[in-house]
Amino acid sequence: MKRKLTAAITTAALALTMLSGCGNTESTPQTTNEPAAQEQASGTESDGDTADSSAQAESGETKTVTVWAWDDNFNVAVMKEAARVYGETNPDANINVDVVSLSKEDVYVKLQTALAGGGAGLPDIVLLEDYVSGKYLNTFPGSFADLTDKFDYSQFLSFKVDAVSQDSKTYALPFDTGATALYYRLDLIEQAGYTEEDMQNLTWDEFIEIGKDVTEKTGVQMIVEIANNKTTLVRAMMQSCGLWYFDKDGNINIKNNEALAASFDIIVKMKEAGILYEAESTEGRAGALNNGTVASVVNAPWFISSIRQAEDQKGKWRAARIPRISTLDSSINASNVGGSSWYVLENSAVKEEAIAFLQGVWEGNTDFYDTIMRNQGAMGSYIPAYDTGVYEEEDEFFGGQKLNGLFAEVLPDVIPVNYGGYVAEANDAITTALANLFEGKTDINGALEQAESQLANQLGK
Repeated sequence: MKRKLTAAITTAALALTMLSGCGNTESTPQTTNEPAAQEQASGTESDGDTADSSAQAESGETKTVTVWAWDDNFNVAVMKEAARVYGETNPDANINVDVVSLSKEDVYVKLQTALAGGGAGLPDIVLLEDYVSGKYLNTFPGSFADLTDKFDYSQFLSFKVDAVSQDSKTYALPFDTGATALYYRLDLIEQAGYTEEDMQNLTWDEFIEIGKDVTEKTGVQMIVEIANNKTTLVRAMMQSCGLWYFDKDGNINIKNNEALAASFDIIVKMKEAGILYEAESTEGRAGALNNGTVASVVNAPWFISSIRQAEDQKGKWRAARIPRISTLDSSINASNVGGSSWYVLENSAVKEEAIAFLQGVWEGNTDFYDTIMRNQGAMGSYIPAYDTGVYEEEDEFFGGQKLNGLFAEVLPDVIPVNYGGYVAEANDAITTALANLFEGKTDINGALEQAESQLANQLGK
């Protein structure tokens, strides 16, 4: 089984770029000007890098901690800010943090290749999406440092800590979150006879009824999703009930998943009511919002940058907690989509320095969290940071709403689930099942059975 799972990761890694998650814009692969960073990124001269690092450790010279991440405007920018802060606050540490920018695809493929090949050419710290971390921890046991005793994890969101933990051990420093919100055009809602108050703590049934009125009275469809991948909505609805594609033991949980069945039913009702706009791509989804074709979207904090592209809509937008599923008592008006965390490689020659760097910035420095929230829109997982002034700031684009404060209210309510590590594969199965459901080829129960069978076959279970 391990051989099958290992072989599957390279293929799966290519699919991971389709996930809705933090910083999903892929940047052109690039590195800093440090020679060591360039060699690490290309996978060459890795043995020399390890030897150099060992020599640095023995000689007391400045030690280089190499980090792999993607998205220059989000993850990479945030980690470069962390490196700058660490250098300023720890001038005698003799640690140089080299942040290597790659595409998300390259991060996963290079990591997979290096781990499968025995560890040569690995970075010291790597960014992994929470949705895939379980796959790497299961397939390459012992490759990532046990950080259980290195941080006070009670100071981080519990659902984020759960996402990076296995067998009572925690393997990563939680980074950003995907606090899910319903972003909507207040002006269009008001034209249909509703108020901002009417949009608070809705059920999905109530949302659909409001959507019908909005579409009828304004000619604008209520909500947008991607035509061939509606899993952002599905995942948001599912986790609002504390359920996932996998159960707590990692077993596939699709055909008997009541939250999945309810989410399929809700999405079908949206389509039948004529309030669902199906965009052809991620760019098309943003475009439909920017050109006024659609009145709302469900997504994470990082999606705000796409909404802001329409400067003429400044002041017209608002955000609220996502609706809940009325037929399930377990469903709440809070969820999460996406998010990533920082992992230290167990065999890094500078493992202790890498950990010290993470400790020195990511735990305790609330000013750092304020900076990345303002500059990159990065909603961190460190709970004490939620009490700072940045969460009281008003957002003019959202009519003076305290948008950051909304996220801070939502996140502690998010119910932890076991992501299972194979979310990309599960998303593919769900997408196929939904397409067959929409085409009338099956009913909801049949679609869910089909999705579970497809995923089980792919994972060899």
